Amino acid sequence: MSSSTLKRWLRPEVYPLFAALGVAVGICGMQLVRNISGNPEVRVTKENRAAGVLDNFAEGERYAEHSLRKFVRNKSPEIMPNLNSFFADPK
Repeated sequence: MSSSTLKRWLRPEVYPLFAALGVAVGICGMQLVRNISGNPEVRVTKENRAAGVLDNFAEGERYAEHSLRKFVRNKSPEIMPNLNSFFADPK
């Protein structure tokens, strides 16, 4: 790269943009790997594709009910519950 390109793009003001894009690309890559490796409807090998439609409900349930979903299932859908209860509950 030329020095003018480096001076334009590698400034301290641009670092948060690089970080945000890096996190976004990482999340997309992680989801891609998760879908290819764990989704019961995705079949990569030719032998698995030739098997046709499978009734594998247990495998589909295991894929859909992943650990993050189990963790947040019984949590309240609030970002700051203490702050919300402070303003919502009169004392």
